[in-house]
Amino acid sequence: MCLRLATLEDLPGIMQIVTALIPLLHAVGNLQWDDTYPNPRVFAEDIANGQLWVKAIGDRIAGVVAPTTEQYPEYADAGWDVTDPAIVVHRLAVNPEFQRQGIAAALLSHAEVVARSRNFSRVLADTNSHNQAMQRLLPKLGYTLAGEITLAFRPGMRFLCYEKLLKD
Repeated sequence: MCLRLATLEDLPGIMQIVTALIPLLHAVGNLQWDDTYPNPRVFAEDIANGQLWVKAIGDRIAGVVAPTTEQYPEYADAGWDVTDPAIVVHRLAVNPEFQRQGIAAALLSHAEVVARSRNFSRVLADTNSHNQAMQRLLPKLGYTLAGEITLAFRPGMRFLCYEKLLKD
């Protein structure tokens, strides 16, 4: 297994994961992702900003994550100070063929590495209220539920906000 920064050559593999995940998410009522988001442009921007990581197994991409500093204004509704720098986990996805192998946990662990490398004391994550898998995983990894919000760019959906405070 190899964890590395994504390149533009990875986009087809990343989009294959997204395409495979969307019907699985929709089947459980999680409409957070669809045929408009996330898209190749969003991932290409992550790559250009040096903030998209892939976990590869052999020549296949098993998972992807974008640990960014992008905090939505709505995070304040969860009690977070959006002016306090943090790493925010965005666009976490695991290829269905590699699920239940610790890939998501490894990608979240890497977000902590990124946070520490930037001297940030916390990692934030939001997930759709229908994403039961993330709601089970985040607390197991030491994240605490901070609150529930809505996001302007995803109307009609509720998101749960989780935070992990990093110890020195």
